[in-house]
Amino acid sequence: MWRIFVDTGGTFTDCLGVDPEGVTHRAKVLSSSGLRGRIGAKPAPRRLALEATWQVPDDFFVGCSLRPLGGGEPVPVVGYEAASGVVELAAEAGRWLPGEGFEISSPEEAPVLAARLITQTPHGQPLPPLSLRLATTRGTNALLERRGAPTALWVTRGFADLLLIGTQQRPDLFALEVRKPEPLYQQVVEVEERLAADGSVVRPLDEAAVEASARRSVAAGCTSAAVALLHSYRNPTHELAVARSLLRAGFERVSISSRLAPLIRILPRAETALVDAYLAPVIGNYLERVAAAVTGDRGAEEAGSVHVMTSAGGLVRAASFNAKDSLLSGPAGGVVGAVAAGQTSGFDLLIAFDMGGTSTDVSRFGGDEMEYVYEHQVGDAHLVAPALAIETVAAGGGSVCSFDGHRLAVGPHSAGADPGPACYGAGGPLTVTDVNLLLGRLDSERFGIPIDLAAARRSARHFAEQVAGGDGAADSAIEPLLAGLLAIANERMADAIRSISLRLGYDPEDHALVAFGGAGGQHACAVAELLGIRTVLVPADAGLLSAVGLGAAVVERFAQRQVLQPLAEVEPTLAGWLEELAEEARRAVLGEGIAGDRIVVRQRRVSLRLQGQESAIEVNATGAGSLVERFAARYGELYGYPPSARPIEVESLRVVASSRPQPRASAALAEETSPPQAESRRRLWLADGWRADVPLFLRSRLAAGTSLAGPALVAEVHCATLVGEHWEVRVDGSKCLVLSRLVPAEDC
Repeated sequence: MWRIFVDTGGTFTDCLGVDPEGVTHRAKVLSSSGLRGRIGAKPAPRRLALEATWQVPDDFFVGCSLRPLGGGEPVPVVGYEAASGVVELAAEAGRWLPGEGFEISSPEEAPVLAARLITQTPHGQPLPPLSLRLATTRGTNALLERRGAPTALWVTRGFADLLLIGTQQRPDLFALEVRKPEPLYQQVVEVEERLAADGSVVRPLDEAAVEASARRSVAAGCTSAAVALLHSYRNPTHELAVARSLLRAGFERVSISSRLAPLIRILPRAETALVDAYLAPVIGNYLERVAAAVTGDRGAEEAGSVHVMTSAGGLVRAASFNAKDSLLSGPAGGVVGAVAAGQTSGFDLLIAFDMGGTSTDVSRFGGDEMEYVYEHQVGDAHLVAPALAIETVAAGGGSVCSFDGHRLAVGPHSAGADPGPACYGAGGPLTVTDVNLLLGRLDSERFGIPIDLAAARRSARHFAEQVAGGDGAADSAIEPLLAGLLAIANERMADAIRSISLRLGYDPEDHALVAFGGAGGQHACAVAELLGIRTVLVPADAGLLSAVGLGAAVVERFAQRQVLQPLAEVEPTLAGWLEELAEEARRAVLGEGIAGDRIVVRQRRVSLRLQGQESAIEVNATGAGSLVERFAARYGELYGYPPSARPIEVESLRVVASSRPQPRASAALAEETSPPQAESRRRLWLADGWRADVPLFLRSRLAAGTSLAGPALVAEVHCATLVGEHWEVRVDGSKCLVLSRLVPAEDC
């Protein structure tokens, strides 16, 4: 059976596949479910010869549509000859010219297109038996673009304005006019009921009134509902009864706060349930389409062959996946892949640096277990859901470079997959990718899609003229301006890394920087120098590492319990409670089809805080010293001084169970080989200007043990690495590029 791992990002969808013989295959498609190339010739009015890097069988594109990048209506494809690369269209091709860019769009989702490329299965034919692991930004994009389902919020009477009031925090303290985002719900319905703080019933639920209101809500167009009642984390009876009434009334999906986030604090519980309800149809329908293409007519018993990555870096069957767990799905796959690659190369303290097309995601690994957060913010939404501790900054290869008349900026807007950067030839703006291309850091011949270098130059000149006030810009002034844009992007990414290291009590200099994503290798040395980091790792398949991470991920479940009692009173019972949670988590993993002897309990954690405080610090339930000593040590690392002599409270307990992780072999540095031959010499812009003879090496030709000194470029199919001027690189036994800084950062 095929094993397929697919990560759908904002610009590209990365795919890694292992065939039944164990051979690995790779593919990258646009997340808009498209492939691009150039017109080679026009042998007949309805026939076009295509020039592209992909190889597919006859009639692969039948059912797709083809359109010119310069604009024009898409034309259905009715035939394709693999030997000649000629596509036959349903209508005449019009005035398309040789050399013009095109895009072929598939009617299926991007992961399915990628799986067809990997398995060489034409459209219209069933995919071979396969297991698919999927990470996706579909939910994140729908949330940020406000494309969710019409949703109603059901809340205890008297709390209709709960989400409008929020925390009353102002996003911009000095703004004279505060513009609050519109709520996600279409309407809010108050429920006649009330529970006391201990979960006892103060006012019984009026189920008849709920059902009557539900029918009016459905008639008004709401299809999804979120239920968040006061104190329901103590007693979910009323929420469950409301949910049953809503389903009887015709709601398609209902999200219940006491199931999704059974913890104190009504506001984050309500927000979590609302986000889940708002996105559930988007995510659910998307996964159903993907699963239908994967399983075909082979029956419902194979529906579990699709697993989805959660924000916490674990896998869940598509049928039981919650939309609230999807918002960091793609970045989490990258973190898992970075940790696997870093440990294979012999490094335990790691900072993952994932620079893709839309954004850059960074996270820290402390050598033991992944670091989680249990509340996180995505756009305007605040969620209570386990997630890897990932910091995201809107600085990726597709981030738009702009000038507002006063200052330069990189991001937060992205050119996305369509139109994409200016060099994609579809009328896009100047982006970081264009800047890297124009400064010699990328080879236009080694992109997976056609590159229009002239379009990038025009965009850069127009930008320089805008900065110069419309008076024109000399060629000598353009390169320093472009270098300044890269410096802005690098500083923004370095600051994101400071957020997950220095500001949490960890020194980035103690870590190795694992650079991946399509653009990570181009910026890694510069970002490392800003942080004092001396080692950079660029793993094999760095451009597809989020997909690689899906292959290394485990099936995982969390179990949690709210405690809110003094540590001194409950410490003797903590071990029993943790074992109960461990059994709950084990049963959940067992329900995913994992054999009992392959299930491990990976983490037992206790969240502690000083009595009277809201913020808690999570520590291991076991380890050296007592819980009080472990709490005091972490408190000091985080705040720089010891905690006061106040009683300590247990806020909550959490346990993580999963399938057994795959063993990872160590790949020590191989015996040194003879210096490699450069593929070519390139003109490259560095800190002191243009260099005319910087060597370019093909990564596929760098054997284990190879070493070389910067400045140099290492090119591969899906990404490129810039070895800085004061850096050297050696290839280890796993084909990872291990870059080492030769001089202190202040001397670079």
